[in-house]
Amino acid sequence: MRPRVEEVRIQGLGVIDEAVLELSPGFTVVTGETGAGKTMVVTGLGLLFGGRADPARVRPGADKATVEGTLIVDPSGRAAQQVFDIGGEVDNGELIISRTVSSEGRSRAWLGGRTVPVGTLTFLADDLVAVHGQMDQQRLLQPGRQRAALDRYAGDELVKPLRAYEQAYKRHKQVGDLLAELTGRARERAQEADVLRFGLEEIEKVAPLAGEDAELKEEAERLTHADTLRTAATTAHTALLGDPMSGPEAAPDAVSLIGQARSAVESARDYDPALAGLAERLAEAGYLLNDVATELAAYAESVEADPQRLSIVHERRALLNGLTRKYGADVAEVLAWAQRAAVRVGELDGDDDRIGELTREHEELTARLGELAGELTRIREAAAERFAVAVTEELTALAMPHARVAVVIESSGDFGPTGVDEVELRMAPHPASPPLPLNKGASGGELSRVMLAIEVVFAGADPVPTFVFDEVDAGVGGKAAVEIGRRLAKLARTAQVIVVTHLPQVAAFADQHLVVEKDSDGSVVRSGVVTLDREARKRELARMLAGMEDSELGRAHAEELLATAAAAKSVG
Repeated sequence: MRPRVEEVRIQGLGVIDEAVLELSPGFTVVTGETGAGKTMVVTGLGLLFGGRADPARVRPGADKATVEGTLIVDPSGRAAQQVFDIGGEVDNGELIISRTVSSEGRSRAWLGGRTVPVGTLTFLADDLVAVHGQMDQQRLLQPGRQRAALDRYAGDELVKPLRAYEQAYKRHKQVGDLLAELTGRARERAQEADVLRFGLEEIEKVAPLAGEDAELKEEAERLTHADTLRTAATTAHTALLGDPMSGPEAAPDAVSLIGQARSAVESARDYDPALAGLAERLAEAGYLLNDVATELAAYAESVEADPQRLSIVHERRALLNGLTRKYGADVAEVLAWAQRAAVRVGELDGDDDRIGELTREHEELTARLGELAGELTRIREAAAERFAVAVTEELTALAMPHARVAVVIESSGDFGPTGVDEVELRMAPHPASPPLPLNKGASGGELSRVMLAIEVVFAGADPVPTFVFDEVDAGVGGKAAVEIGRRLAKLARTAQVIVVTHLPQVAAFADQHLVVEKDSDGSVVRSGVVTLDREARKRELARMLAGMEDSELGRAHAEELLATAAAAKSVG
């Protein structure tokens, strides 16, 4: 599917009250009487694709000017993807763009049903249309587009070297960015490593063990309260077994009381089996209390107040607390911090080696880029010579026999994404004048012809779907006009071409002919657009020839123009 502009609706723009342009693929011309508003067609297309909003172009008495365009685009192409990215819609390959300009100068734009900044339309236009009009910014006046177009013109010879350069440039940039980051942070990295090493040395001196903090806490508690613990165990032991040093008046111990209870139950167990079970449980209780009493005695013997050991435990805990205040809530977290710190120190120490490796790689890539950039420059210079000759030949046929075009390639001095070359198209309108940038070396009409010549030479190499020309035939006639028509028709073989013209020789080459008609009631002029059939086209061409639309001679001359153009198109 070849993208193209399918329909344009214009309201309140210049003298155009309301008009609908249904545009066909191929070559379309727009003609009309002076003052009818032909240029407003180009102005409207320019607005659709991000052109400058001039409130003076709003029709007198209207609040705003509105332009709406219906475009056919590839749903899987880059233009459609741009629309999807901003939340717009492309309906079965159909894209709607609209733009309004108020009489106060306010401008609004819509793309695929979404309000967008005007700049979005300009960005979209790069892939869809090239508008060449006196007031429009020319696509090929942009240095980046000139370089890209020259690269495509250079063809297959440039493809592999450019791809190799782009890959090397990408790696060169990655290495350079990483190297700059590493070297730029050298002091910070050294400071970070010093802090981590200090912490690791501090932890290594203390040499904490996993779980050590909890164990020392328990030991400190036992040593601090040794007397209390021993007294509690001794008292409990006495309550269970009694004190052998006490007299007969001492209170009975628990084991003795359990024994008495067991004896009482045993004496009557034969009278009720239920008591037998209770007697056994009392016996078990007695055994249990004896065991507990034995353990209490052993515990009381083991508990000793050891001030020296307690001091050692306190000192050790103080060392551990010093670590947990800095590196973690407990010893486990301190050990985890030490593990992470050791890994990070290894990374930081390895950065020095990494910097050395990256420096060597960067130097190698720089040398490689220099070689590849030189090859790109040589290929571009050769293509530039061929291109300049081809465009100059085209200009000779377009009534600019003394003009010459040059492609100037200068080095930027720095590696860029596509090399070191800065490409600029220049033109000298006369042999004695030096080549100047295109927008300075040609008048409005000349610039349109230069652009036509360039677009014809670039056709296929820089495939824009739609071209719009205004004033491309300014100041020419006769054979030059025929050559302009021939070249526009040639360009239309691979693209949609829309041309505003006042020359019948150019109009005769068109596949579709639109005429802007004006109607005046004496105070207000209104214009509309009509698509001509063959008979109406003859009358319009006759009018353009010499105002002879109603004469047989004029129509015969128009018929001859159409036949001549058809024959010229058939042979290329």
